[in-house]
Amino acid sequence: MKVIFLQDVKGKGKKGEIKEVPTGYAQNFLIKKNLAKEATNQAIGELKGKQKSEEKAQAELLAEAQKVKAKLSEEATRLQFTEKVGPDGRTFGSITAKKIADELLKQYGLKVDKRHIELEHPIRAIGLIEVPVKLHKDVTGEIKLHIKEA
Repeated sequence: MKVIFLQDVKGKGKKGEIKEVPTGYAQNFLIKKNLAKEATNQAIGELKGKQKSEEKAQAELLAEAQKVKAKLSEEATRLQFTEKVGPDGRTFGSITAKKIADELLKQYGLKVDKRHIELEHPIRAIGLIEVPVKLHKDVTGEIKLHIKEA
């Protein structure tokens, strides 16, 4: 019996795959537990349509990420932060990923998820700093920061 897997089944198939499995296994386990459905012509057509729309959505996300990367790589795109600095040269407040994401939106209108900004620890120094950001699984960029004393 041919089935379309609705979820990953270890050792049998991945989500979206069409495979031939024993009829008893398909009816009594896979279909009953909603792990797969019978591969009829209509179901296969639906699956192909879904895969096409998913590919299109992924291509749009990739194009958007590349646009944001191009904007970030421009020399003029440099986030400005003005912080109070103590006598030891460190800032009183730290610059977090959330602060960076908010400033990107405010200063340049670029929307970047704070969880994608790769900060090992909050920034507490002044000067020019580059922070890596993962915009898409295939696209990484760098956010340039200019932190100056208030």
